[in-house]
Amino acid sequence: MKLTLSVIKADIGGYVGHSDSHPDILAQAAESLAQAQRSGLLIDYHVTKCGDDLQLIMTHQKGEENETIHKLAWDTFVAGTELAKSLRLYGAGQDLLADAFSGNVKGMGPGVAEMEIEERKSEPVIIFMADKTSSGAWNMPLYKMFADPFNTIGLVIAENMHQGFAFEVHDVKESKKITLNTPEEMYDLLVFIGAPSRYAVKAVYSRQTGEIAAVSSTQRLALIAGRYVGKDDPVCIVRSQGTFPAVGEVLEPFTLPHLVEGWMRGSHHGPFMPVAIPDSIPTRFDGPPRVTAAGFQLADGKLIGPRDMFADISFDIVREQANEIANYMRRHGPFEPHRLPLEEMEYTTMPQVAKKLEGRFSDLK
Repeated sequence: MKLTLSVIKADIGGYVGHSDSHPDILAQAAESLAQAQRSGLLIDYHVTKCGDDLQLIMTHQKGEENETIHKLAWDTFVAGTELAKSLRLYGAGQDLLADAFSGNVKGMGPGVAEMEIEERKSEPVIIFMADKTSSGAWNMPLYKMFADPFNTIGLVIAENMHQGFAFEVHDVKESKKITLNTPEEMYDLLVFIGAPSRYAVKAVYSRQTGEIAAVSSTQRLALIAGRYVGKDDPVCIVRSQGTFPAVGEVLEPFTLPHLVEGWMRGSHHGPFMPVAIPDSIPTRFDGPPRVTAAGFQLADGKLIGPRDMFADISFDIVREQANEIANYMRRHGPFEPHRLPLEEMEYTTMPQVAKKLEGRFSDLK
């Protein structure tokens, strides 16, 4: 059956500060989606959180970028914002950058990852959710999943994966895109996705079947708003098994807590820490940046799950490493590479400080 899996998220209020999502917000959102399921709009849904971000996971047959589905998400976020205001939650509605819905939530603040698929006999999917980081945070993990044979042995020994995968890459600053094929264009791909503040992997496709393998949100909040309003806190959907990497190959990239941008005030580099969903409560310098993974089996559109994939004790050592890296990076204080480079600070006080002091600069003699 043709099925659309939509993951739409927004930060509509933090509890306490930027650290968590209030249970009343989650309950209200779940009731909103339950009503949509009863009406027949949704096949199934799951509401969860990652840090202070409300995550709406929905299955339906309306296709991608459907106005009715996106309005459902928008209305849920608006209602949640009103509840957040009544609870005096921090940053209530901060990801809602428009006053009224205009047909699609893209460009309005919420993060969106959607894929329309023909459901296979067995359809395992993993939904990754991040907090306190940017849309480029998925670049390295997606590269490892779908292009690195040292991570994914299926690229070498599985006949149905040996042709490789195609990566759709977005230039988030110039609003352009390019598709590059691996393995033959691997080095060209790395030129771009190695700069995650500008280039983000939007989608990955099997070159053997043409089927979509993964999709991520690439919205950059600061670029939409023209000011700092919080980090993008992206989501990513990955299909697994069969013609795609196995579940273990999909999770393996997160055994490296690689550095991502975000953390405190969205202005620092920090380690990407994989945690169980209840542990996505970033409080140490508003971090470190967190990633959670909810695994589902799809069955005629029903979400069988979730399984909390990072609740595995085998990730304990990764979390220890992330804490050590966090300590090391924090000792740099306001100096790079802990603080982001100047070109990424344009939405902070940096332009105002530079303007205030511009008359005091003089030419070198």
